Amino acid sequence: MTSISDTLTQVADTLCGYPLFIVLIGGGLFLFLYSGMVSVRRLPDALAALRQNRSGDAPQRGISSAQALLSVVAATVGMGNIAGVAIALAMGGPGAIFWMWISAIVGMSTKYHEGVLAILHRSTRTDGTPVGGPMHIITSGLGRRWRPLAVIFAIAGMFGTLCIINANQLAEALATAASSAGLADDSHALRLSLGILMALIVGSVVIGGIKRIASVATVLVPFMVTTYFIMVAYIVAANIEAVPGVFASIFSEAFSLRAGWGALAGVAIIGARRAALVNDAGVGTASIMHATSANKEPVREGLIAMLGPAIDSGFVCTLTAVALLLAGDFSQSGPQGLSLAIDAFGRAIPFGEYLLTAIVTCFALSSMFTYSFYGSRCAAYLFGERSSRWYTLAFTLSLILFAAVPLSAAVAMCDLFYALMAFPTMLSLILLRKSVRKATLQYFNRDNNYADTTREATA
Repeated sequence: MTSISDTLTQVADTLCGYPLFIVLIGGGLFLFLYSGMVSVRRLPDALAALRQNRSGDAPQRGISSAQALLSVVAATVGMGNIAGVAIALAMGGPGAIFWMWISAIVGMSTKYHEGVLAILHRSTRTDGTPVGGPMHIITSGLGRRWRPLAVIFAIAGMFGTLCIINANQLAEALATAASSAGLADDSHALRLSLGILMALIVGSVVIGGIKRIASVATVLVPFMVTTYFIMVAYIVAANIEAVPGVFASIFSEAFSLRAGWGALAGVAIIGARRAALVNDAGVGTASIMHATSANKEPVREGLIAMLGPAIDSGFVCTLTAVALLLAGDFSQSGPQGLSLAIDAFGRAIPFGEYLLTAIVTCFALSSMFTYSFYGSRCAAYLFGERSSRWYTLAFTLSLILFAAVPLSAAVAMCDLFYALMAFPTMLSLILLRKSVRKATLQYFNRDNNYADTTREATA
């Protein structure tokens, strides 16, 4: 059994290393250039599209574009925005943050293509609810002969969206906090109890379907991001004289050649890879959510979709980086992630370790809400709509197991499925890039009333 676990871990580490980096970052850079740097040139249009409130977008059968965006952000703004940034800083230094920013810009163009294609190639359930995702994009956009690729994505999606790491790390963080506060000993029984509590909370939300998930995300995401911003602002205010040096180190270390070109490339890869794994650009899950939007205009959905990486890999990760560079202790040896962040906030803010644990709890739970929907749509594509209910139940119960059991092999399996989601998604985005460009040119070449019209072909 140990040999199987070791083999699985080795395969996952290999596939999720440079191959996944090349596919997500390399493919995203290609789309960025092919689209004419859409994530830079069209950012004002994206912000304007988000502010628009059109009557044609009334979410009678779907959700609004803003709700879709917040639901996607609810999934991506999670443990990675705190633990992932800490890992990037520990491994690559301040310069890694610069490359996280670059990766976010590249990821925005990938998300733009996902959003456009999600509306162009979605389907409608018998009750009128819109559904979609890479499975539908592949079969509708590339043809039925490509269906095996869609099946691979759906199978990988069912398992890759299980919140193995989130459930396990959240249980560990809560158990550690309870132990340090003298409320309970960090034991297997405590983690099992926390897993049951997680399952009850997540189940009460996801059982209500996409509209309840979107409603909760609409409230939870602004609250947790705002609260996190206030905590970071406190740390910045307390160390204001050091802030210019922090940003100077990010830019200077990003291009430092003191250790040679190999070290520079290593820093860039660490930062870019962390950002790619945080914002999910190119993995395909975002298009599952954006396909449920009541919006009938593909390009406007794409513009709104590309704001996701700007929020998570841009804004939230920058908040974490600034706080950790001001208050973090990087002299310790061994793996540094969530524990480094909790320790830094604890030193910088009164009761900061408990406040950050509360924020981490919100981050982790919000990810679970949305990922349960992603997995249920993959199950529905493979086995029919009724199977989505059974998947949701299995997803909820699995949180108890993941919270209490050592998960080295399971985490490796999750990472492996994560990569298997990205490969078909990026391939379909690249192959269908011309249809995205055509839709983009039509959208921006028409008069100002274009966005108010309903295109029957995408209804």
